[in-house]
Amino acid sequence: MACTSPRALHNVTALLLAALAATGALAGTVEHHEFPSATLDRPYAYEIYLPDDYAESELHYPVLYLLHGSGGSETDWVKKGDLVTTADRLIDEGAVPPAIVVMPGGRSWWIDGHNEAGETAFLEDLMPEVAARWRTLGTRDGRLIAGLSAGGYGATNLALSHPERFAAAAALSPASYVPTPPPTSSAHRHPAFLDAEGRFDQALWKARNYPPRLQEYLAQDRIVPFWVMSGDHDTFDIAWHAAALYQALRDHQPGQVEPDRVEFRVVDGDHEWSVWAEALPEAVTWLFGHVQGPRATD
Repeated sequence: MACTSPRALHNVTALLLAALAATGALAGTVEHHEFPSATLDRPYAYEIYLPDDYAESELHYPVLYLLHGSGGSETDWVKKGDLVTTADRLIDEGAVPPAIVVMPGGRSWWIDGHNEAGETAFLEDLMPEVAARWRTLGTRDGRLIAGLSAGGYGATNLALSHPERFAAAAALSPASYVPTPPPTSSAHRHPAFLDAEGRFDQALWKARNYPPRLQEYLAQDRIVPFWVMSGDHDTFDIAWHAAALYQALRDHQPGQVEPDRVEFRVVDGDHEWSVWAEALPEAVTWLFGHVQGPRATD
């Protein structure tokens, strides 16, 4: 008997769901938008997924901020990560509530780096823009953050530094290397971490990475549930670094109370889109278990 691999089944399922979407059975939409960012002094681009009832509804929706990796763009999760297919299916099945997904474009590994103040722009420009333009729930219990690779690094940093803003976080293959990125990591060549002489700034990496943020997070009372994963054959040994992040969080929130826990997954695969696309449904389902569904607001 022939054996079909899980990855092959995933591809077949994606094709079937795409066909269903074409018939109108699933009708979430994606739009591209830009707005002027005072922090960046340039347009800030993002893609936004809107659930199929958004235009007819007056409800306000939970929102997931979904970050791309190093060298990526705001279109990555739609073009490479099966975001629309996944969101349509999970909403259609009732696994997650109708929701908004914001996929911003960034050039900075989501930090205030040498090339631009990406973290400040995310917090002070993008989030207020989304809140003003779209009907999102404006409270912590309606807001989530996740990302892959450098985006997982960014999601981890933002959630630990601002636990008052996010109900839960997911880090897919997070490039949160301690104490330093491996020589093959793009961090060593990325403008965010290159000083005026073009050299990798280890001091900046240490200051912007999650350990100092974790210390501040542990010193306060609010808990952010975390979902962390990696491929077992990750080229950059992220399975090891992700396990260290998981353990540091697990010591603080070991899960005696289910909503507060941290989860860790190691799956078959490398540092690649097939891994992240396959992991996205579980990550999204878990994340949205920590927020309220759409509701009317005053």
